[in-house]
Amino acid sequence: MEHTHTAAEPETAHADSTTKAIWKTFWILLCITIVEVGFAFLHLEYAFLPRVALNAFFVLATFLKAFFIVAEFMHLGHEIKNLVMTVLIPLLLFVWFIIAFLYEGNSWKNMRKDLKPGTPVETPKVAPAEKPGHY
Repeated sequence: MEHTHTAAEPETAHADSTTKAIWKTFWILLCITIVEVGFAFLHLEYAFLPRVALNAFFVLATFLKAFFIVAEFMHLGHEIKNLVMTVLIPLLLFVWFIIAFLYEGNSWKNMRKDLKPGTPVETPKVAPAEKPGHY
């Protein structure tokens, strides 16, 4: 007896592959998160890395998790390169925007602290000029 394909079978195959991709992404994200938590606990107990290196690791791990989330759940992993760049370039500009405003805000805070009333103003000291012709 020959098996005939029904209209529901291709949808079931597509749903199964989508479910497998989602579970794969879940396990990847879970592993990255477990490694992050492990590093945090190890740092609390042994302080085996400088704080800057640990923060850099956390930032990189967060970007890696964001990549998997965007690729799978926003479906950008299956799109053409131009569409992906249309989403990523404004995102990078937004990150630059946040960094620039944090830097400028810190500068403004320091300037206000230096210029508050009652703060003595230091005048720059200039070295005396030498007489012309005196070498």
